[in-house]
Amino acid sequence: MTIGTRLDDPPTGTGGKGLRRDSVGLLGAVALGLSSVAPTYSIAVTLGLVTVVAGTTAPSALLLGFVPILLTAFAFRELNREMPDCGTTFVWTTRVFGPFAGWVSGGWVVQFATVLAMTALAQVGAAHLLDLVGAGPLADSPLAVTVTAVLLLAGATLLARRGLQLAAAVQYTLLGLQLLALAAFGVAALGADGAAAPSLSWLDPRGFDGFGPFAEAVVLCLYIYWGWDALITANEETRDSARTPGRAAVISTLVLLATYLFTAFAAISYAGTGTAGLGLGNPDNAADVLAGLAPSVLGGAAAEVVRLAVCVSAVAALLTCLVGSSRATLSMAGHGALPARFARIHPRHGTPAFGTAVFGVLAAVLLTVLTAVSADFLGDAVLSIGLLIAFYYGVTGLACAWYFRRRLRRSARDLLLCGVLPLAGGLMMIAAFVRTAADTYDPGYGTTSVGGVGGVFLLGIGSIVLGALAAAAARLRFPRFFRDGRTTVVAAPATDPAPED
Repeated sequence: MTIGTRLDDPPTGTGGKGLRRDSVGLLGAVALGLSSVAPTYSIAVTLGLVTVVAGTTAPSALLLGFVPILLTAFAFRELNREMPDCGTTFVWTTRVFGPFAGWVSGGWVVQFATVLAMTALAQVGAAHLLDLVGAGPLADSPLAVTVTAVLLLAGATLLARRGLQLAAAVQYTLLGLQLLALAAFGVAALGADGAAAPSLSWLDPRGFDGFGPFAEAVVLCLYIYWGWDALITANEETRDSARTPGRAAVISTLVLLATYLFTAFAAISYAGTGTAGLGLGNPDNAADVLAGLAPSVLGGAAAEVVRLAVCVSAVAALLTCLVGSSRATLSMAGHGALPARFARIHPRHGTPAFGTAVFGVLAAVLLTVLTAVSADFLGDAVLSIGLLIAFYYGVTGLACAWYFRRRLRRSARDLLLCGVLPLAGGLMMIAAFVRTAADTYDPGYGTTSVGGVGGVFLLGIGSIVLGALAAAAARLRFPRFFRDGRTTVVAAPATDPAPED
C-alpha cells in the first residue's frame, strides 16, 4: 500500500525551473552549508547555556546532539540522490506521506523556522556591528538595532538576488574569517597559563544529573547544528546534483562537530564552568561566550576580530537562509502548491528574485513586530525554533526509511544508509520534539507565558497548528496539488521583466 503520492519529475535542462546549473561545486556547497549554520554565532550564544545545564559534560552534549543530525544528514543524502529537487523535504515528504503533510512539514514549518531564525540573526548582527563601529550606546537601543537589522536584511536580500555564484564567493571569505577566529581563540585558550588540561571525561554522558538535563542540553545543541540542509536546496545549481549536495551535507556536519568540540574544550579548559568571573556558568557570560572570554584570551585587537567573526557569522547565515528559502518556495510554486509568482526567475541573474525579496521583507516585518511587542517575546520565538527543527527533521528521516522500504533487502548498504540510520535519526528527532513540547508547556520555560502556558510552546506548537490551517486554506486555492500531488514543473518559467535590475 502506498501512503503518499508522487510529484511528477521536473523536466531536464536548466534545473527544470530556470535556475543556472553547475553554478557551484563541492567546496561551494560545503561553504553554503557551513555558513547557513552560522558556526561562530551559534557556538558563542549556545555553549554557555549548554554549560549551565551540563557543566563539564557540555562537550558530551555537543557530541550526542550531533548524532541525530548526522543520521538525518544520511536521510537527506539518500533522498537527494533519488530525487534532486530544490524543494528538498517538501518534495520528499509529499511523495511519501501526501500533499497535506508535505505542505505543512516540508513547506510551512521549514520556512517559518527560517524566518524566525533570520530575525534573530539580523538582530545579533546589527548589535555587534553597531558595537564594532564605535556606536556602542546605540547597540542598547531597540530602535537603532532594529533599523540596522532591517538594513542588513536588505543588503543580504539584494546579494542573494544576484545569484548563487556570487553568494558562494562571498561565503568563502566570511566562512574563512569565522574558522580562523575560532581556531585562534581555541589555540590561545588551550595554551594560556593556568588552563586546565582537557579531559576525555567531558565526553562521558554519564556525567549528566538525570535525564531531564541531558535531554535539555541535547535539544539546545540541535539548534547549533541546524541549517546545513540549506545547501541541499541549491542542488539543481550544483555540479553533479544527485551526489554533490549529499556529500556536502555529510562533510559540513562533520566539520561543524570538530569545530564545536574544539571550541568547547578550549573554553572549558581556560575558564571552567563556574558561576563567577569568566566561568562559562556565569549568566553574564552565557549569552555570548566568545565576547566574554576573547578579551582575556586574545587581547584587544584580536578580540575585536572574534567579535567581527560573530557579526559576520550572523550576516553570512542570513544570506544562506535567503538562498535556501527562495528556492524551496520556487519548487513549491513549480509543483503547483504556491502562487506561480514564486516560480518566476530573474532573466539576468537566474534566481527566484520574487521569493528572495518576499523572505527578506517577511523577516524585516516580523523582527519589527516582535521587537515592538517585547524583547522577551523575540527570545522565546528563537527558542521555539528547536521544536520546529526536531519536527521536520524527524518527518524527513521517517520519510526516507518508508520511501526506500522495498529496497532494504537489496544490500547491507541500502539497509543501513537508507533504512536503519534515517529511521533511527527520525525517531530520535520525534522523541526530542515530544519531550521538548512537554517541557515548553510549562509557563516557567522561557520568559513569556499566556494563560498558564509557556510562550515557547505556544509559538512552536502554535506555528504548526497555524500551518495546518494555512494548508487547509491553500487546498481551496490549489486543489489539483492537494487532490493528488501530480503537477508538472513548468519547463520555462516566467521571468521578471527588469533585465538590468
